[in-house]
Amino acid sequence: MKATLVAVIKLIGALFVFVGILAGCLAALLMMIAMVRFPPLLIALLLACWIFSRLQSAFRKTSE
Repeated sequence: MKATLVAVIKLIGALFVFVGILAGCLAALLMMIAMVRFPPLLIALLLACWIFSRLQSAFRKTSE
């Protein structure tokens, strides 16, 4: 009885992990499609990545 319950819990956990990975991949794919169709989104993403890298380098310099 106990082994069966553990197996069911593991199955449900694996199912949640699978659904989460699938949803993440779908969200990334939809974001790529949206960036191709609407170029301002691509510009905004590149600008956000640039600002993030500048902030990271600035934080790294202050923590050393």
